[in-house]
Formats: sequence, structure tokens, C-alpha cells
Amino acid sequence: MQDILSVISGSLVGFVLGLVGGGGSIIAVPLLLYVVGVTSPHIAIGTSAIAVSLSAAANLVNHARRGMVKWPCAMSFSGAGIAGAWAGSSLAMRVPGDALLGLFGLLMIIVGVVMLLRKDAEGNPGIRLSFSTAREILPLLLGVGFAVGALSGFFGIGGGFLIVPSLMLATGMPIAYAIGTSLVAVSIFGATTAANYAVSGLVDWRIAGLFILGGVLGGILGSFAGQRLSSHKGLLNLIFAGFVILTGLYITLNTFGVIP
Repeated sequence: MQDILSVISGSLVGFVLGLVGGGGSIIAVPLLLYVVGVTSPHIAIGTSAIAVSLSAAANLVNHARRGMVKWPCAMSFSGAGIAGAWAGSSLAMRVPGDALLGLFGLLMIIVGVVMLLRKDAEGNPGIRLSFSTAREILPLLLGVGFAVGALSGFFGIGGGFLIVPSLMLATGMPIAYAIGTSLVAVSIFGATTAANYAVSGLVDWRIAGLFILGGVLGGILGSFAGQRLSSHKGLLNLIFAGFVILTGLYITLNTFGVIP
């Protein structure tokens, strides 16, 4: 039964990623804990980080083919974030599971609110990291990349909801380019976090494999549904953001003993 629930949960994450284009990874940990039955928050985070990394890498291919990835910016941001993700995940493994889960619930609430408030923004599609722009852009990319990588590693999430606005702030690129570029960082941060947890024996590889299998199947269905429902994408984002907020509230209140 746990194997079946792992595939179903992975399918749900993949479906959400395909349907609304992001945010699905934030529900991976709750699904592993409350549906699949993983007993340790640390193992749930370590296991979900693998799925997050591979899902982002799969989505990256299409964005790269369309020329929507600013590679020099992506590699600079991600390079600094690797150190941050390793430090963040190392710290998280020292935090008691209940406290970590409570913080994760609060993060879900913040993510949901950000998803509700985020608007498409104008930017400079021609911006790039070069010798002439490095003095202005590179320090921001490195500093913000480390900080976001640390948060991503600490909570075992892709962090796209943080990476996208951070890239826009640091470089002034439009949101469409920021989304494509962010997938490089999400892939690398997830892999770094997963590797750190794996070294400590905090990854359930069987569940991870089944979860990823489900994610592939769900992603195909989600992409198809997303194309059919493209005219209602704003409503879909609103519904999913509300679901993320409610889930975060439940996790937080349950962790602190307010509700059973």
C-alpha cells in the first residue's frame, strides 16, 4: 500500500507542476509524511529533495530549448547557492523533527501568500552577465544565491518562489526568463540537499524512486491539462495557493498541539 501511495503522491506533485508551472514541490514533504506514511521529517525532506531536483531538470529542458535561460546568471547564482544549500541542509539535520516541521508549515503559509501576490513584471530581456555588467550584477547574484540556497537546503524544497524574484531583483530580467533560469538553481540546490541527506542515511531510495515515477506520469497529465485550461490559469493558481496556505496552517497548528 505504501508503494501505491508513493506513486499517487508523486503523481500529484508532478500534476501540479505541469498544471500551474511551479509550486508543486512545496507539497511533497506533507504528502510523504501524511499520505505515504514516512515517520521522520528529516527522511521526508531528504527523499523529496531528489524528486524536486529531477522534476526541475526535466522542466528545464523545454525552457532551455526556447532560449529562456540566462546561463551565466544561472551558473553564478547556483554556484554560490551550492554552499548555501549544503550549509542549510546540514543545519536542518541538527534541528528536532517537530520544530523543523513547524517551521515548514510556516514556510508553506508564506509561499501561498507570495503566490497570491506575485505579479508578472516588466524587465530587460537583453540583460546578461558580462565583463561590463559583472561589477553591478555579480555581487548580488552571489550574495542572494547563497542566502536562497541556504533556505532551500534547510527546508528541502526547490525554492523557486524565492529564486524567481531574487533573480529579477539582482539582474532586472523579466519574469519569464527568471522562471527558466531558476530551474537551473532548483535542480542544483535539490541535488546538493539530497546528497547531504543521503550521506547521512536520511533518504528512502525505494520511496524516492516510486515518487519520481509517479511524478513523471503526473507531469504528463498536468501539462496536458494545463494546455486545455490555459485560459483559467489565474484561477488555478489561486486555488492551489489557497490549498498551500490551508495545508501550512494545519501542519503548524498540528505541530504545536493546537489541533490533533
